[in-house]
Amino acid sequence: MFQRVVWNRILTSLPRSYRLRHINKFSSDVTKDENNTSKLVNAEVSSTDDFESTCNTEHVSYLLEESTTFKDAKDKSWATTPFPKDVSTKQMGDRPSVNPEDTSVIMFPGQGTIKVGMVNNYMKFPAAKELFEIANEVLNYDLLDICLNGPQEKLDRTEFNQAATVVLSLAALEKLREERPIAFENCMATLGYSVGEITSLILSGVISFEDGIRLVCVRGKAMQYASERVPQGMLSVNCTPSAKIVNSCQEAEKWAMEMGVDNPVCRVAIYLCTQRKILAGNIEALQYIESNKKEMGLTDVTRLPVSGAFHTPLMEPCLKSVFKILSTIELDEPRCQVYSNYKTTPYNNLRLVKKYILKQIVSPVKWEQCLQKVYEREPGKAFPMTYDVGSGGRMKTILRMVNAKAWQSCIVI
Repeated sequence: MFQRVVWNRILTSLPRSYRLRHINKFSSDVTKDENNTSKLVNAEVSSTDDFESTCNTEHVSYLLEESTTFKDAKDKSWATTPFPKDVSTKQMGDRPSVNPEDTSVIMFPGQGTIKVGMVNNYMKFPAAKELFEIANEVLNYDLLDICLNGPQEKLDRTEFNQAATVVLSLAALEKLREERPIAFENCMATLGYSVGEITSLILSGVISFEDGIRLVCVRGKAMQYASERVPQGMLSVNCTPSAKIVNSCQEAEKWAMEMGVDNPVCRVAIYLCTQRKILAGNIEALQYIESNKKEMGLTDVTRLPVSGAFHTPLMEPCLKSVFKILSTIELDEPRCQVYSNYKTTPYNNLRLVKKYILKQIVSPVKWEQCLQKVYEREPGKAFPMTYDVGSGGRMKTILRMVNAKAWQSCIVI
């Protein structure tokens, strides 16, 4: 049975300063090594808008710099995880005698799934409320109020949406823990879509809840800023058998360059399934794709309601700030397998976690390939139970397009 993320009732009755100092007795001091920042990332220092959408670049840079240091946090050693401290790490292959049908896989969504009021589905669970209380302390603004009351335009902003997506997913996880505790006890693998990978790392105990919120706070603000540097976006496309997606992207980049764009980008940002891809890049390149979709063998071309070309080189301005916050975060061994969007395989070395988190920001999300790896098995072998946590069913829909048999054992939480 898994502990609640914080001590129920006791902590909420204590003074704020006391709770910040003692929020988890199992935590230890995190490392503060930031000496190798310039060696790993040569991207310029990134920044983002403040919470009122101020567009002054110098002011925005200052705010992001403040975020990466988190000077207001009185205790940077907070640590919360759904797993008790003494739970041993287990990998898929460590329990060959367990019936696959008795194991579980937990999936988490990425940015763009959460709607105003959606969090109400989980607020009856005390630990879910505590998650938002802790998040509010870390973020220094009322995330729960934004999730409950919006407006949706504010919630949709990357700087808010990433933190909201992670906390809401973990709140939904509390519903799963209350209603189906066996799913926790038999969880052998977890994977998260884009920012959902950080949710998976929190679930597995690799990153504490508080450090995860610090990370998505900086990640979201940095990606918001990068999105506003040049006009950019994302495009969902369906590929017919005649489509040559790489050639189409190269043509779009050439067109954008002729239109005066310096170093234009048009890439596959997300591999959803065999037919469906998400392209991302400069607006000029995406407009070329839209205008020539028929000749390129593309159908159902839809512009996504985001301003950023996420998971492409246009996000490079994020890297230095995200690296800086990562250098303050301490990692622990995973309690279950966590699949990397970047490599499509489970993390088997803690030294790779921070590297792959950075790589994921500027590299394609290989979601289809991750799902194929998770559910790869011999013919006739049973599939695990899968739980789509916090997406409202979107991750289950994608699973159906990749593996219909695994989809049949998927439950939406």
